[in-house]
Amino acid sequence: MHTVRKTKLAIASSLVIAALSAGSAQAQSGGDFYRGKTIRLIVTTDAGGGYDLASRNIARYMPNYIPGKPSFVVQNMPGAGSVKGTNYIYNVVAKDSTVMGSLGNQAPFAPMLGMDQALFDPTKFNWLGSPAAEVGLLMVWHAVPVDTIEDATKREVIMATSGGGSTSAFYARTFNSVFGTKLKVLSGYTGMTGAFLAMERGEVDGFPSAFWSSLKATKPDWIRDKKVKFLIQYGTRTANPELPDVPVARDLAKSEEDKLILDIAMAPLELGRPFVMPPGVSAEHVEIMRKALMATFADKGFIADSNKQGLEVEPTTGEALEAIIKETYGAPKPVIDRLVSLYSDTK
Repeated sequence: MHTVRKTKLAIASSLVIAALSAGSAQAQSGGDFYRGKTIRLIVTTDAGGGYDLASRNIARYMPNYIPGKPSFVVQNMPGAGSVKGTNYIYNVVAKDSTVMGSLGNQAPFAPMLGMDQALFDPTKFNWLGSPAAEVGLLMVWHAVPVDTIEDATKREVIMATSGGGSTSAFYARTFNSVFGTKLKVLSGYTGMTGAFLAMERGEVDGFPSAFWSSLKATKPDWIRDKKVKFLIQYGTRTANPELPDVPVARDLAKSEEDKLILDIAMAPLELGRPFVMPPGVSAEHVEIMRKALMATFADKGFIADSNKQGLEVEPTTGEALEAIIKETYGAPKPVIDRLVSLYSDTK
């Protein structure tokens, strides 16, 4: 999946171009299509979370960059880990170019992982863009005598998770498979909040799927006072500028298959908080919406509002998201089978 990084770098300049060209959007062919219309933005997660906040910010600013300045209505449709709403966007909504969707970043990979409820083909969505990718962290409390991923192969390290089938538990199993670590999953904690409290109490050693953006927003003192140690960062191909000394997981993988396993497992983090349109809509309208979304991400007001809410803005284009999806689903079958095995092993 090296081409994904190249794609993202090659089209990064399009953010500036999109923002500059937004003012002339009225001159585009079909520019009057959205005049007087309402765009329904379906958020496939609960109200109040990061996806919802990002979507409502977009609903405020994006009309300024769409020819005709349509109005927006945000509708939450959570359920089944975002799959319920994703099914609805793919199979039910009218293909009239007036519906957008905010997908939970795990949902696009549900069909690949064998989730029967996932009745959609991710490669056929029209991918519009994402405000930011996520950087994941495998971390331990400062008092734990583990400083590197190598150390974690020599002793048991207890990881707090919500359950054996949770994303955090899946990542722990993936690291054990790829690096030979001895991460032991301890279930029963409610998300990052419960896991962080357990770390402070000394009930567990660490947490396998902390997000850098969330950690900065909720536990800045942990970072400032070095209360936690980061063993690896993942969901990125190059070190985050704020984490230059934390090894990138992919760089530590010893085989090409292990690199592919990490690429696919961490692809949701690369998607960040992705926005789509359903299949079958006008290619011309998809292009209008892609440009408008990129211009929105460059809007100073949007960036300021997002930052106030603890949401970072480092956009990924629709073309880059599409490349991530296609390369993930194009991985060799043995690699996908191994990943499915790790995902389904909830012990």
